[in-house]
Amino acid sequence: MAGLCSGVAVVTAQRRDGEPCGLLATSVSSFSTAPPSVLTSIGHASRCHRSLIESAEFGVHLLRADQEGLARVFADPVHEAKFGGLDWAWDEAVPELAGALAYLRCRRSALFELYDHSILIGDVEGGRRQPGEPLIYLDRRMDWRVDRAGGGER
Repeated sequence: MAGLCSGVAVVTAQRRDGEPCGLLATSVSSFSTAPPSVLTSIGHASRCHRSLIESAEFGVHLLRADQEGLARVFADPVHEAKFGGLDWAWDEAVPELAGALAYLRCRRSALFELYDHSILIGDVEGGRRQPGEPLIYLDRRMDWRVDRAGGGER
């Protein structure tokens, strides 16, 4: 599966104690167009797993090509204060990171547990999109860039 190109996203939610939490996800996809919805897969070992499966709402932030540093913050399984020093704000009960290529505020519509992951589906209730190129994950690397002239580029 390392050969399958995917976008890079940060999925966020509010913890029980009212603090924000988030994790890096490369398994995010459009699920339905009517209603608009997204699907993501959350590993049970993630520190944010419980918050994401218990929250009625969550956010999906599609990252820009120049946000690899931000992606690495949310990929770090040890770093707990991931929001410290970041530009973010509450969008109702969802932590919204500033500057993402796209942001979707979602309401959980389905949850499935299988093996070591939870499959979370959310209906899109709001969001925004900015111009820019996506951060791409391929061959276990996040330094790929889109080459509009044709062919991939590293």
